[in-house]
Amino acid sequence: MTIDASELRARLDAGLAVMPTEIGDSLDATARDKLIQYLLLLGRWNQAYNLTAVRDPREQVARHLLDSLAVLPWVTQGPVLDLGTGAGLPGIPLALARPGLAFTLLDSNGKKARFVRQALLELGLEQVDVIQIRLEAYQPKRKFATIVARALASLRELYLSARGLAADDGRLLALKGRLAKEELAALVACQAADPVLAEAARAAEVTRAPGARLSESRIHPLVVPGIDGERTLIEVPLGGSIHGYDKNHRHR
Repeated sequence: MTIDASELRARLDAGLAVMPTEIGDSLDATARDKLIQYLLLLGRWNQAYNLTAVRDPREQVARHLLDSLAVLPWVTQGPVLDLGTGAGLPGIPLALARPGLAFTLLDSNGKKARFVRQALLELGLEQVDVIQIRLEAYQPKRKFATIVARALASLRELYLSARGLAADDGRLLALKGRLAKEELAALVACQAADPVLAEAARAAEVTRAPGARLSESRIHPLVVPGIDGERTLIEVPLGGSIHGYDKNHRHR
């Protein structure tokens, strides 16, 4: 397949133009060119390795680049961890848009990790690290303020995996398609049984507003140009500090 870089760039620009202004404003011409460079590199590697099921680069603009960038308004604090990054999604597009934040891209697949390292080298993303390891074996020296995951596992599984990796004010940003009520209910039940959240709820009971719910996840519907199906971002609080509560029982 002949890939026309100018066509891909036009598709990218058109998509960004109808997304929230903050997203397009975070990507200058150089960053946008690097996003297309990333897709071209992915296309070359896909000829030898099965890195992504989406093979048409024109589809990849929406289903990989724009879909990843849709969560950018919530990626404001680092360091950032991308769980199960695969071919570098959503981590690489987000890192290009947030050059001031440190990123770690985690995946256990050796071929995909090698591709991501090569992509980071060619794109000049020096603030991004790649870790090839199984999630359950990962023990970082520094915890993460933001943890992102794109179509990786159920919300409950993501919460249980991510909470031990999060800083005190950490958040999980889970990018999903259509959200099943049963999946959300399983997350709520899991949070209700979490002793850290239970302690925080008891300590905050006297100061929070009537009717407020501590540690409540937030659901953000997303509109991604070029994708017809539902896209949803679930923002889940993690770590030892939840909604203004810290481990020393002080309210900030």
